Amino acid sequence: MFHKVNTPLFLAPQVGVTESPFRRICRKFGADVVLTEFVSADRICRGHRDIRTLKFNEDERPIGAQIFGSDPKIMVEAATWIEHNLSPDFIDINFGCPSKTVVKSNGGSACLRDLTLVENIIKSVVQAISLPVTVKIRSGWDESSRDPVGIALRCQEAGAKFLTLHARSRSQRFGGKADWDEIAKVVENLEIPVIGNGDVKSGEDAVKMKRDTNCAGIMIARGSHGNPWIFREARAALDGTPLPLIPTVKDKYDTLEKHINYALEFREDEAITMRHIKKHLCWYTAGIRNGKRVREELNTIHSLSTAREKLKYFFERELGSSPK
Repeated sequence: MFHKVNTPLFLAPQVGVTESPFRRICRKFGADVVLTEFVSADRICRGHRDIRTLKFNEDERPIGAQIFGSDPKIMVEAATWIEHNLSPDFIDINFGCPSKTVVKSNGGSACLRDLTLVENIIKSVVQAISLPVTVKIRSGWDESSRDPVGIALRCQEAGAKFLTLHARSRSQRFGGKADWDEIAKVVENLEIPVIGNGDVKSGEDAVKMKRDTNCAGIMIARGSHGNPWIFREARAALDGTPLPLIPTVKDKYDTLEKHINYALEFREDEAITMRHIKKHLCWYTAGIRNGKRVREELNTIHSLSTAREKLKYFFERELGSSPK
């Protein structure tokens, strides 16, 4: 399932972020495995089967399609449809999303309140499809029920081929600090590969997570925002090769333009593309002088062509040379 590399790097599934255009960018900069944004199994089974978030290009492989839900039968139907119609490399079941909307439907991390349900969902999907089934979990629903090893063992027993642990509880959401000691304990107790997730924002962080946890792979989420080069940096750091140079202004501008072109190819509509890519355009300006000012302007712009002109002018004016 993975490329034959030591400690594969995963781009974490993130709603509204990891659409196909960004996944393609991250693959080019060294992400070994990517996943789709998660999709509701209920939505798939109600006939919304042209869901754009599940579509991918061949250059994104290996790729997992991530789904969530709380009814084993519906999860089976959704996974079966995905296998037969889209053929990703694996199906990933989300038991980690802390979103109130998802939790309200008893999906995502809400399932962690009922580990028998978690086990039944995994077993049902594993028995129904031929693709590998993997899972992404948190350390528990809340601090009082925090038991990453116990949860992970149930997932393994149910047939998961590998497991990703975001080492926070649902109640933490994205606050506090991920507990990498929990990742290490899960690694010690499981026979299947364990992917570590949480607070990897640099190549140095990737090396530290590997050293501290002995995880089989590393998943990067928010550290990739506006910084797909983190995968290139993490790979060099893990392999002990010289770290790549910090991206230049031209690197950032060229990548931003490529991202826009991928997004237009994906959405085929400038107005819709602008709505979906605006956050990325803002992130690419982070750390650049007067970036805050251009981000404020971008947030008032609805035209993609206007945004492109504004960004080109920004790079030329603020950095003293044409980005092309």
